[in-house]
Amino acid sequence: MPKIWVSMDEKLLRRVDRAAKRAGVSRSAYIARLAARDVAQGVGPGADPEARKALADIDRLFRENPPPPGFDWTSEIRKMRDSR
Repeated sequence: MPKIWVSMDEKLLRRVDRAAKRAGVSRSAYIARLAARDVAQGVGPGADPEARKALADIDRLFRENPPPPGFDWTSEIRKMRDSR
């Protein structure tokens, strides 16, 4: 199987490392445990009626309030993320 490299926000990575240390496992083992738990649930958050309603509300808000032409979502999201 080919290796897949994914970048993770540094703050999140530090939190994962602390949680793994508290659990007494490696970062990889901790992430594997989380993935196994998530897969075992069998349903995603979209199966929850409240989550579906919230997503529908967000879609409605975007339809009713479209961004200006040329608006760069990625840039704006990164600015908000980096300002924290």
